[in-house]
Amino acid sequence: MAYIKAISYYLPKGCLGNNELLEDFPEWDAEKVSKKVGIQIRHVSGPSETATDMGEMAAKKMFAEYNIDPQTIDFLIFCTQSPDYFMPSSACILQKRLEITTHCGAFDFDLGCSGCIYGMAIAKSLIAADVAHNILLITSETLTKYLHRSDKSNRSIFGDGAAACLITKEKGLFEIGEFELGTDGSGAENLIVKSGGFRQKEKTNSSSIDSDGHIRRDDYLYMNGSAIFNFTLNIVPNLIDKILNKNSMHLEDIDYYIFHQANKFMLSSLRKICFLPKDKFYINLENTGNTVSSTILIAIKDCLNSDIIKPGMSIMISGFGVGLSWGGTVLKYLKK
Repeated sequence: MAYIKAISYYLPKGCLGNNELLEDFPEWDAEKVSKKVGIQIRHVSGPSETATDMGEMAAKKMFAEYNIDPQTIDFLIFCTQSPDYFMPSSACILQKRLEITTHCGAFDFDLGCSGCIYGMAIAKSLIAADVAHNILLITSETLTKYLHRSDKSNRSIFGDGAAACLITKEKGLFEIGEFELGTDGSGAENLIVKSGGFRQKEKTNSSSIDSDGHIRRDDYLYMNGSAIFNFTLNIVPNLIDKILNKNSMHLEDIDYYIFHQANKFMLSSLRKICFLPKDKFYINLENTGNTVSSTILIAIKDCLNSDIIKPGMSIMISGFGVGLSWGGTVLKYLKK
């Protein structure tokens, strides 16, 4: 068995509110933006603030909040798609900064919206194989650094943030259930930054118009919104069924649902087509925006702080997006 023993998160000080967005896009209406995407404020990392910096802050906050000795950590997993360097792994840098023992394994993995789920699955596997006992999972993203200033759609959705989670073989807050994971690389170009890697190392400064009339720039994040929306609505209902089967559960056994906080419109559409009760379904990205791999951990922590979830509850969590990639599991809330 594997358990989540602690969760904390960090949001950078910089903020972008809807009124500030209107300065760049005066044709928009702040109230309509808020109603559709469900976001009032997005946190934005500083010019010299990186995903590694934010991950460090989230981990240190968790250590202090739960009185955790960093020397007890024997593995560190770092999820980001905005690393400081191609090499070394940011996890190695964080091992030093967090004063974790050198007997600790550490690596990065490159995944977005489903990153939290994959990280939990990796951690549980390491525990099951007796490779590690106390695993620090950090998710951190500075996606706003990939956004073009004139990209009003993505700038209205994405924010920066980091979360830290301690996963152990000792009983803690949540027992982690069985996982369902999936990938469809045929949709890779629907959510992509094309330049910067070795396929296209130099900036191209090129742009084109997609089928929906949106500008697609090689050097900045591009999201085919309609394709991602359709992918999500197609994959998640089946994902829910498979998570239930993997955990030998029925829909009525789930007390609460925490999905990747993409945007309000997508989440509301998902809830309706999956026939999930509104009072059992979490939507709250008003003051964070879509923080990619950190949304689920941030949501779980906020639910704990607000007493939305109670001991004994079974919570289904799932992430889906860039890759294309998806995954989910069930958490059993043991105690506060």
